[in-house]
Amino acid sequence: MPVKRDSLTLRKPKLMSKKQTKYIFVTGGVTSSLGKGIVSASLGLLLKQRGFNVTIQKLDPYINIDPGTLNPYEHGECYVTEDGAETDLDLGHYERFLNSPTSQNNNVTTGKIYQTVIEKERKGDFLGKTVQVIPHITNEIKRRIKILGNKNYDIIITEIGGTVGDIESLPYIESVRQLKWELGEHNSMVIHLTLLPFLAASGELKTKPSQHSVRQLMESGIQADVLVCRTEHKIPKEQRAKLAQFCNVSLDNVIECMDLDTIYEVPIYLQKQNFDDVVLKVLDLKNEKEADLKNWKEFLKKYRHPKKSVEIALIGKYVSLQDSYKSISESFIHAGAAQEIEVKVRWVYSGELTSENVEEQLKGVDGMLIAPGFGDRGIEGKILAAKYARENKIPMLGICLGMQIMTIEFARNVLNLTKANSVEFDTGTEEPVIALMEEQKNVVEKGGTMRLGAWKCTLKSGSKLQEIYGTRNISERHRHRYEFNGDYKTEFEKNGFIASGINPDTELVETLELKDHPFYVGVQYHPEYKSTVANPHPLFLAFIKAVSGK
Repeated sequence: MPVKRDSLTLRKPKLMSKKQTKYIFVTGGVTSSLGKGIVSASLGLLLKQRGFNVTIQKLDPYINIDPGTLNPYEHGECYVTEDGAETDLDLGHYERFLNSPTSQNNNVTTGKIYQTVIEKERKGDFLGKTVQVIPHITNEIKRRIKILGNKNYDIIITEIGGTVGDIESLPYIESVRQLKWELGEHNSMVIHLTLLPFLAASGELKTKPSQHSVRQLMESGIQADVLVCRTEHKIPKEQRAKLAQFCNVSLDNVIECMDLDTIYEVPIYLQKQNFDDVVLKVLDLKNEKEADLKNWKEFLKKYRHPKKSVEIALIGKYVSLQDSYKSISESFIHAGAAQEIEVKVRWVYSGELTSENVEEQLKGVDGMLIAPGFGDRGIEGKILAAKYARENKIPMLGICLGMQIMTIEFARNVLNLTKANSVEFDTGTEEPVIALMEEQKNVVEKGGTMRLGAWKCTLKSGSKLQEIYGTRNISERHRHRYEFNGDYKTEFEKNGFIASGINPDTELVETLELKDHPFYVGVQYHPEYKSTVANPHPLFLAFIKAVSGK
């Protein structure tokens, strides 16, 4: 008698991959700028130190393709990855905490999503279908999220920009809802970061805004698995229990995140509350290894208890929003802590520097850094600062535009090329010591068209930079359109300003260093993008060493 084949026996068995990538989605509520990036980076560090292969991704709801064309006052620093993506500054936090590079796939914007979908529609990829937010936009969001899942990661943390309830964030929230269902139980989770405001009049923390935020998330079809509460004060037991009850989470899954002296203390603070254990339990991941933060704690100890203090003047155009130079200020912290030196930053707006006040504004500083930037505003102030550092033997580091400023100053005041300038500021200059790169001359579009990402550089044997790096061949990240004009190279070197770093393929001058000066170095690239807690950048280490007089 034949065996009856019911519907169950006819089902095709589900093929399981060797390793199921787990997804963690980090959302925010109540207000923006709560620190989703720092919480994500801290969690990533804890999980990495427990042996998991982790990466972090940022979904930004703005319609710009990337932040490359945004004014720093709009969005803070534009961070550049190894593969040349202009990204959100949170990717800098991810790299500094995890000590591993990100890529263009780690930052997704609404602009990128819609651009891709519209291009597909123009090519006829949708076979005449009406293109809609659901399923076409949400499918593209899910595809972008899962791209990293093909890279052999154990866990992918995805931070969703903005706050729950924002119109522009809705497609991302809906995509998360769909993904949670598609991935199956224990393969994804949602961490919701919220704010507990403190009312001084009544002397208590209020949970109601968080309750409303979680309810709004639930109305979108998503139940938060863990609640991380930003607060200025310790959360009383009763308030914690209230949050757990009204937000439908376990009491252990209500995590306190108080304001701390430094962002680098956050991983340790969260570890004390077993944050990583809570996450692994939700994801059904077995791991008995405790996150080893020994080196991290040693870094914090040196940072908190320096043996010496120095002050560096950071001369820039966007100093009123210090996030514009986030990677530079963090690089100071990494290099300073490594040498047990406290680095104090004097923020100097270059637009207010004049020949009459430059000495007063810069008097007493131990070192100076001329920051990157674009446009002609504040340029003459930067040139005055470079002259002051050169003549007074003050250690100076110029980054990108900073190197170009040092070039213009040297040409004017040492080579007597009084009309020397960059064609960026004066297209008709008689002495274009800084010129537009050849491949940029026919570029019309602004977004994503600069010289971006990692480029090789060969350092001159016996140079200061070769000594600093300990090798002649380096690779650093770039973000610029203009370059040192090679026609002036011989004259510069005759007068002691040496082109010590050259790109081996294009012969572009990448670094300049001045003879007979304690430290006067300009680099066309951005060393700050590669500095991490675990590996402070050698150029910043050397700069701080010179500034401290060692």
